[in-house]
Amino acid sequence: MESSGHQAEAPGRGPRVLVVGGGIAGLGAAQRLCCCSAFPSLRVLEATARAGGRIRSERSFGGVVEVGAHWIHGPSQSNPVFQLAARYGLLGEKELSEENQQVETGGHVGLPSVTYTSSGGSVSLELVAEMSSLFYSLIDQTREFLHSAEAPAPSVGEYLKKQIREHVAGWAEGEGTKTLKLAILNNLFNVECCVSGTHSMDLVALAPFGEYTVLPGLDCTFPGGYQGLTDRMAASLPTDVMVFDKPVKTIHWNGSFQEASAPGEAFPVLVECEDGGCFPAHHVIVTVPLGFLKGRLDTFFEPPLPPEKAEAIRKIGFGTNNKIFLEFEEPFWEPGCERIQVVWEDLSPLEDVAPELQDAWFKKLIGFWVLPAFGACHVLCGFIAGLESEFMETLSDEDVLLSLTQVLRRVTGTDPEGRFCSHPGGRSVTGTTPPTSEEPGSALNLQGLPAISSRRVCDDLASAPHSALVKSARTGICAVVPTQSFTDRMLGPGRQRWCARALGRIATVIAADIPTDPTEVCVGAH
Repeated sequence: MESSGHQAEAPGRGPRVLVVGGGIAGLGAAQRLCCCSAFPSLRVLEATARAGGRIRSERSFGGVVEVGAHWIHGPSQSNPVFQLAARYGLLGEKELSEENQQVETGGHVGLPSVTYTSSGGSVSLELVAEMSSLFYSLIDQTREFLHSAEAPAPSVGEYLKKQIREHVAGWAEGEGTKTLKLAILNNLFNVECCVSGTHSMDLVALAPFGEYTVLPGLDCTFPGGYQGLTDRMAASLPTDVMVFDKPVKTIHWNGSFQEASAPGEAFPVLVECEDGGCFPAHHVIVTVPLGFLKGRLDTFFEPPLPPEKAEAIRKIGFGTNNKIFLEFEEPFWEPGCERIQVVWEDLSPLEDVAPELQDAWFKKLIGFWVLPAFGACHVLCGFIAGLESEFMETLSDEDVLLSLTQVLRRVTGTDPEGRFCSHPGGRSVTGTTPPTSEEPGSALNLQGLPAISSRRVCDDLASAPHSALVKSARTGICAVVPTQSFTDRMLGPGRQRWCARALGRIATVIAADIPTDPTEVCVGAH
């Protein structure tokens, strides 16, 4: 089989190597190969027009918004992401300080600045700290069974609930306080679902849970955007290494392929692209996302992978994590607030009866992180995982908007009013304009909400690529879709969804099933 679109390298350049995928894993592999003394003939085949994969920073709301990976978890010298970020000068003085690197978080999410109850009250920080201490002490215990002959429970969730029942039996408070404690613990379960990228901790096996290595260091962000890291990595490669807009169709391996420009030489691998181009190689490093492998396993490799490898890919769990941005003209939170948590008093981790998704999907929201203020823009970033986040993707734009608005009004007791406008550049509207058509710039009024401009995502993307802000990745982590052509190519037409943000100027939200790169999770990109 002859190839097209690639010339054989001159003798002495070393073996011909292809890297499939230009996310952080593929870029990292390419960097390492470029540093080898026997420099190979190297190409990185990236399906899209940019490098970085699920690491993507958007400049919107007047500043940098991470629509993909958000934090460096465990930013210390043992973390390769931290090492690269420090080498490229992408972190601030605080993030680079020895003090920051030595903080032991245990891999746990810090305490919220404020916690609201579903009935509109607030919870004392002391009670939240007490329940967090209990929960994370139990999480630490789950890591102790890695090398045990037999785990005390099949899953992390079952073990946690068993231990919590024992603690509840010793609580001496009244029923109201017990209910509140269990509501806080339920939210912590939801937080752990987001961290683990799963619908339920009952789906996470207990015995291997301790395999994850927790590094010291207080989680930090990139002041100029996480994408600066992958941009610098890509720029460090020779100019002819990256090949963009080259989605791979099939990897033919364990064969003997010829190339007209290299007579007499046989290549054991041939990478066939969707556009018909073929790249013969001696070695191929595959860094495509796990979700992509799951969906294309039967056709991506020819011959098929050995049964044990294929079975491993099929059995590895793969959850959904959604990231949602809400922008406000005026903040309802106090200055210095970093994270807002919501606990639902009618939910308990010890009750297995799940409410109907239609009525309670939003209860899986773990709360909102307050992003740094960008001038007059005030932005919250919320997370939701599991089946509830998938259900959210099926709702109409108006239903999502209404639900999020009602939740925030219910728990905070605020009812902000102000000027709203479509994003970007749409006309401003105020008052209570009745619902109108779905045309760009049309106004919606949802049960007394201030009028908000409505715009379908395809119109936004056609006029301004940067208006697409949020993600939903069927991955366990977040991603963004910047253009219509990108979504059509990656997902197929019709898989986009947007929702207007509540209580502030309109933003376009994209939900897209773009899987994450499992290698990135190992090095702490989240």
